[in-house]
Amino acid sequence: MNELLLAWYGQNGRDLPWRNTSDPYAILVSEVMLQQTQVDRVIPRWRAWLERWPSPDALAAASAGEVIVAWQGLGYNRRAISLHRAAQHVAAHGWPDDLTELPGVGPYTAAAVGNFAFGRDVLPVDTNVRRVQERTGSNFDGSCAQALFDLGATVCLARIPRCGECPLAAACPSRGQRYEPLRKQSAFEGSFRQRRAVALRAVAAGDQPSDSDALVSLARDGLVVLDGDRASLPA
Repeated sequence: MNELLLAWYGQNGRDLPWRNTSDPYAILVSEVMLQQTQVDRVIPRWRAWLERWPSPDALAAASAGEVIVAWQGLGYNRRAISLHRAAQHVAAHGWPDDLTELPGVGPYTAAAVGNFAFGRDVLPVDTNVRRVQERTGSNFDGSCAQALFDLGATVCLARIPRCGECPLAAACPSRGQRYEPLRKQSAFEGSFRQRRAVALRAVAAGDQPSDSDALVSLARDGLVVLDGDRASLPA
């Protein structure tokens, strides 16, 4: 199936800017931003980030507070702190052979950076890749990663796959099946996550929010520093 998939990707692959580089730092930034954030929202933020901090050394030299402010709007702000710490590690020690040694980098992100930046034949398995694997019953090698991302995102959809457009449909045992809706993520509106986000925006703007529970939670994650009743961004 690899050949059919790659031929389809050659004609239908998405033109995403991080696919035009093998710079491990640029790819790491894209992978971290893409966690829990839609592609269309990431593209302009990724470009702006690399314009401001084009290398691990540049990002490592920034303050954690600057990084947190620049991350606002992407959500899950702990990712910004992890990315900053990873850049500091690379600036000080270079890229480790085992990429999971970098703060915030788990097996998936390590596989993605290893494949796209360092040419390793390893398949990063995200939700889309796993879905295609399970439905087709096929194993794919690392050369198919980007194609699997796109097939899962645009054709082999979670609920109602577009089997008529799928290059793998003829041999797919799941062809024509429909699926129950996945469990929805808990609502952001009114959640503690929203309270954290509101409190962090306030601190970034120089205000002092009164939500002490949110501030304690943010301080635990290294997103703010508490000094008595006052909160500030980390240096």
